[in-house]
Amino acid sequence: MEQGKTALVLGATGGIGGEVARRLVARGWRVKALHRAPERVAVAGDGIEWLRGDAIERDAVVGAARDVALIVHAVNPPGYRNWGALVLPMIDNTIAAARASGARVLLPGTVYNYGPDAFADVREDSPQRPLTRKGAIRVELEKRLLAAADDGVRTLIVRAGDFFGAQAGNSWLAQGLVKPGKPVTSISNPCAPGVGHQWAYLPDVAETMLRLIEQGDALPAFATYHMEGHWDADGTRMVAAIARAAGRPELKAKAFPWWLVTLASPIVPVMRELREMRYLWRQPVRMSNARLRAALGGEPHTPLDTAMRVTLEGMGCLRDENAAAPRQVSAR
Repeated sequence: MEQGKTALVLGATGGIGGEVARRLVARGWRVKALHRAPERVAVAGDGIEWLRGDAIERDAVVGAARDVALIVHAVNPPGYRNWGALVLPMIDNTIAAARASGARVLLPGTVYNYGPDAFADVREDSPQRPLTRKGAIRVELEKRLLAAADDGVRTLIVRAGDFFGAQAGNSWLAQGLVKPGKPVTSISNPCAPGVGHQWAYLPDVAETMLRLIEQGDALPAFATYHMEGHWDADGTRMVAAIARAAGRPELKAKAFPWWLVTLASPIVPVMRELREMRYLWRQPVRMSNARLRAALGGEPHTPLDTAMRVTLEGMGCLRDENAAAPRQVSAR
């Protein structure tokens, strides 16, 4: 298959990496994925060519990226362990691989880059002055990609709100609002009362990324776009959607136990990362998708109730009688 239809996905066992990989396969791409133990994750008939290697090893990434047109950099250290020490070396390896192969880098972005001076309506060119450690690392990561663009390495960054979906993994929905694998009997709400929050349904994010990639050379060398996703204006919309999908519309949310997160954060890495992001639940932060709409004519958008039913079914939170309805996607 020609180079123009070959991609390397780093982080293909994760939520967004896996969703992008599956959609690339469906669109006729040859898809390669790197994993430390490919025999554990390979699925017959998934159309993915699993290669042995680690994203922290430069030779493995450069070798796997030979003759590819796209490198999807969706990899993160598992469980946020040693996150600060590993994230930047991994993006440096991806940049080296992209420089050697001529591939474009696709990076799932976040709102972490921005600090309070950019809130509440965040645009792609808003100042990036984060107050958190993770935000500072994300800014540095993107700075390295921007510098590489001057050396011929093309990059596409799509920033979105908190992911949710059937395969979202360690999402806020799974860690904060409901309990995976159990029927929905209670819902926690991390939002401060009346505070809005932005969410992004994984299939919509992946579809947006692929539609942008399909624009090819029409994209800038360093292209950044924001998604609107699902905007919960006062912190109650997602809770209500969960209750409806679970067939229990009477359910009300209880306050998220931030005190427990604070207590556990010194010894549990995931809790430490959750606590650092608490500021995003205390004030409304909304990314504008005006640039994306201008590029695509709209944004792929699955109705919230449909997205939530699929999500909860995938998480094992619905009984058979609440099986997910067929997925519908619109553009707006």
